[in-house]
Amino acid sequence: MPSPTTSLVRRALLVHAHPEQASFSSAQADAAVTALRTADVRVDRIDLYADGWDPVLRREQFPDATGYFKPQAEQLRAYGAGTLDETVREHLDRLLEADLLVLSFPLWWFSMPAVMKGWVDRVFAMGATFGGEHGIFAEGAMRGKQAVLLLTTGGGEPAFGPSDPEAYGALDAFLFHIRRGMLEFVGYEVLEPVVTYAPARMPSDQRDAALRDVQTRLGALVGG
Repeated sequence: MPSPTTSLVRRALLVHAHPEQASFSSAQADAAVTALRTADVRVDRIDLYADGWDPVLRREQFPDATGYFKPQAEQLRAYGAGTLDETVREHLDRLLEADLLVLSFPLWWFSMPAVMKGWVDRVFAMGATFGGEHGIFAEGAMRGKQAVLLLTTGGGEPAFGPSDPEAYGALDAFLFHIRRGMLEFVGYEVLEPVVTYAPARMPSDQRDAALRDVQTRLGALVGG
């Protein structure tokens, strides 16, 4: 993954997915917001669980759909006609305004929580972030913008390394479908992920130090 280029980040959108507000993951999201605001970045935050986000992309969200239902074709049509679901349109507008997207989540089953994948399904609408007047990858609508993954794991860092015969595998391999298949696909420059390994196993002083490290790393990403 590339190192950050000279940052022109003025606005950031942090999308968080954890059902427990007292979790380390939620505290980590708070730390990221603090770091970005300290660096004079205007931060918008979406908390998917707290907001009760509906992750399911379905026909009923497209009242004008007829015949065979092809979700991306309906997104393209609805985006062009200005008839996207109101909440989706609001989230999409917030996404398009941001120079930096931060996806904050715990690593569950070596991926993001389902609610966040459903947010991508619905908000990365065809015609708005790719397709239509836009291409994919270098021609995606989010070109010139940056994205970073902010996550926690259940396993310790050695479990994601090559030396342990029972290791899970390289973390980058688990994140590839997010980095390449979602973020780079629509044009983002994806920065190195900010990861806290196994915070549940840390004593409180180490968790505090980990949160300070998150603030330092997020501040460095935007030149703070």
